[in-house]
Order: sequence, then C-alpha cells, then structure tokens
Amino acid sequence: MVDIHFSSTAKAPASVAFAYVNDYANTPEWMFGISSFTPLTDVTSGVGARFDGVFKVPPVKLHSVVECTDWKQDALISLNSIKGFRNWSTWTFEPLSDDESRLTVDFTYVLPGGIAGRALGKALEPIVALTVKHSEHNLRKHIEAAWASEK
Repeated sequence: MVDIHFSSTAKAPASVAFAYVNDYANTPEWMFGISSFTPLTDVTSGVGARFDGVFKVPPVKLHSVVECTDWKQDALISLNSIKGFRNWSTWTFEPLSDDESRLTVDFTYVLPGGIAGRALGKALEPIVALTVKHSEHNLRKHIEAAWASEK
C-alpha cells in the first residue's frame, strides 16, 4: 500500500476550489496522466456518483472505476475504487480567509502482488512523484483562474 499526502494553499475561497474539483469534467485538465474521467451514473456529484477513469503515462496505463463515498459541500470529497486499480482519495477544502484556502489530498493505492506488482511499483515510483507535483501546480493554477474570472 502506498500513501501520498499533499497540501497546497490557493488564492481562492474554499467554495471555488471545491466547485472546481467537484466538477468531474475538469479532472483531465488538471490531474496529470488522467486521459479520461467519465461519469457512469446520472448523478455526477456527491455520494453515489461513479466514474470510469484511465491513468496513462507510458509505460503505465491503469483503469479504475471510483465511487464517491463521502461528500460535504465546500469541504470534502472522498472517492474509493470499486473496480480495477485499487485506490482511495480524500480531498479536503479549508478556508483560510475570504480569498484563500488550503486544499489537502490523501491518496492511497495498492499494487498487485508478485513479480508484476513489483515491476509496476518500480515503474510507478517516479511517475507518482511527477504526477503529484504536476497535478498540484495545475490544480492551484486552475482554481486561481476560476476565482479571477468570478471576481
């Protein structure tokens, strides 16, 4: 099991950061390696919403179906895999001021066992570090741009 944690401050209210992350259509725009994130249910926000996601950074291609298991307006989104690549993520949004917020992400994933799992782990290690850094930068940039367009 691999746990990843990062926190970032954005120059935008928590409600703006939450709205941006909560809109599934934005995911491929900011999350490095996500080539598609498609809703599988009519509900696309909140508990019970399901999405089919593909993470593709050569030589790695992973597929996962995730379901929202916890959701609190402007505060929390939790996703758990129900099929494919096993992963869990929790996104929290904390207001710091009227126009600044902290976004915290906890992401956990499990690799398969055996030789295939060890090979995948070696391939993923540098990709995960790049993904987190690139995604955090992109997410903050897009949230701040969304806030600037609302002012």
